[in-house]
Amino acid sequence: MITKEIKEQIKKIVGPENVLDSDLDRFGYSYDSSFVPLVPANKPEIVVRPLTAEQVAAVMRIACANRIAVTPRGASSGRTGGSIPLAGGISLSLDRMKTIIELDQENMMITVEAGVLTGDLYNYCAAKGLFYPPDPASYKYSTIGGNVAENAGGMRAVKYGVTNNYVMGLEVVLADGSIINTGGKAIKNVTGYNLTQLFTGSEGTLGIITKVLLRLIPMPKVRNTLQLMFGSLDEACATIHKMLQSGIVPAAAELMDKISLQAVARHRKLEIDPATEACVITEIDADNQQGLAMQAEQIEAIAKNFGALAVRIAQSAQEAEDIWAIRRGLSSAVGAMAPDRLGEDISVPRSAFPEMVRRIRAIGEKYELTIAVYGHAGDGNLHPSILCDLADSEQAERVHKAVHEIFAEALAVGGTLSGEHGIGITKRPYISSALGEAGVTTLKLIKQALDPQGILNPGKIW
Repeated sequence: MITKEIKEQIKKIVGPENVLDSDLDRFGYSYDSSFVPLVPANKPEIVVRPLTAEQVAAVMRIACANRIAVTPRGASSGRTGGSIPLAGGISLSLDRMKTIIELDQENMMITVEAGVLTGDLYNYCAAKGLFYPPDPASYKYSTIGGNVAENAGGMRAVKYGVTNNYVMGLEVVLADGSIINTGGKAIKNVTGYNLTQLFTGSEGTLGIITKVLLRLIPMPKVRNTLQLMFGSLDEACATIHKMLQSGIVPAAAELMDKISLQAVARHRKLEIDPATEACVITEIDADNQQGLAMQAEQIEAIAKNFGALAVRIAQSAQEAEDIWAIRRGLSSAVGAMAPDRLGEDISVPRSAFPEMVRRIRAIGEKYELTIAVYGHAGDGNLHPSILCDLADSEQAERVHKAVHEIFAEALAVGGTLSGEHGIGITKRPYISSALGEAGVTTLKLIKQALDPQGILNPGKIW
């Protein structure tokens, strides 16, 4: 319990205006962007908004001395409940830590605080001709600290990888208030354990990330977007597979099934050929227009060879933006089709993508549920969304059985529980199936070593 005395100590550290304890404020920090139901017990006792790593460390020393749970929080855009304070305590929001500390153009690296928005980072680097590729769907409002904690992916992962491919170093506050720095600007570094990668994707359970050193790459000189329509999902997946085998590596290759397309058509008032069963949106980039045109021609030829119903090559930046708007607005469009939507995030080998889609469809038929399927087909990351009404207890039971089978089938084809959203709360029951008991025990030993009192983001992962 946080006493008045403890609260006053924290106010002296961060300033009284940055310690929130009204019912309304605490409610606002009791949920995130996941589908976890609102529960009054999940309200933090107080919300603390530090400005510096030293303030975070001082707060953690108080929390450690008094065994107070601390749940780190960025923009709360996570989809698995990672920033929900299950144990009450302190919701530690890093949203004030927004400084871009250094852009090292010579080494093509940038150092930022955890609260910097991903979109702002991208724009800042782009203005200097440098490129930070990871682009989660929430990039306009998610924070870099949250992206690192969840190892966020995005549409460009097929060519450029995910967040951990760009993290070179971290500043981390540990459970006892110690501050450590991992990694650095040296490209090669095998000095001791790779702590940088250990904290990346750790979901705030091992330490609080306050500063991030990221590598950048040169901005592609030209890029374009294509929209491919198919009469079957298999044709769409075969096209992507053939593209990659042919040496064409798109920056992004997004797939949407018929249900997803129907949602977008209704939401954006578009007309779509009723024969269309799948759509692929792909982005390509190159060093010059000739290389770009050559890739577009190859993709068009491959798509038509697999029976594409239509191929649209953007003729302007605005047209490319219009095509991408279809994909970026997909989540909200699908969500509008039913009272509730349970969206999941699984990852499978690319070769298993069409088979996994078929298995998801079979699960939908088995439980008489509508499941929209879309995702990053270029790297095997699917987002099946179950459209439902969870107020109907009988239907809710079928939904949860369907989710269980989707995870089981993902593991059966050699996949995993999460491609980019983490484990958080929603996937805790399945982690032993994915990692085995020995694997989970190993993770718990690491947790015990770094957070012996279990005060960092308790209740997450297991």
